[in-house]
Amino acid sequence: MAPNSAQSLDRQERLTDVLKRDEAQWKDDCLPCRLTGSFAFIGLGIYSYFSGQSQLKAQEAKILKSKSMFGMKSRQTGITGIALTLVGMGLWRLKN
Repeated sequence: MAPNSAQSLDRQERLTDVLKRDEAQWKDDCLPCRLTGSFAFIGLGIYSYFSGQSQLKAQEAKILKSKSMFGMKSRQTGITGIALTLVGMGLWRLKN
């Protein structure tokens, strides 16, 4: 039977086989690629934290005056959460 016949395409592959083949394909990820991706995410996380906090300080009077449901603490928490997520992604990329 030809490898691309209709019968072979209708057959489902096992998930474990697909994951093993995928892992083997990306197993040889080069160190410079990992470092570049990792430092990009970590740098973006650090930048977003400091940039976001400085923008909040600059807009603090307007935010408090608007009496928004989202005050300063919730906005600071959001910025910190996004920054920590990006740094975590960078650390994960370095390891994986």
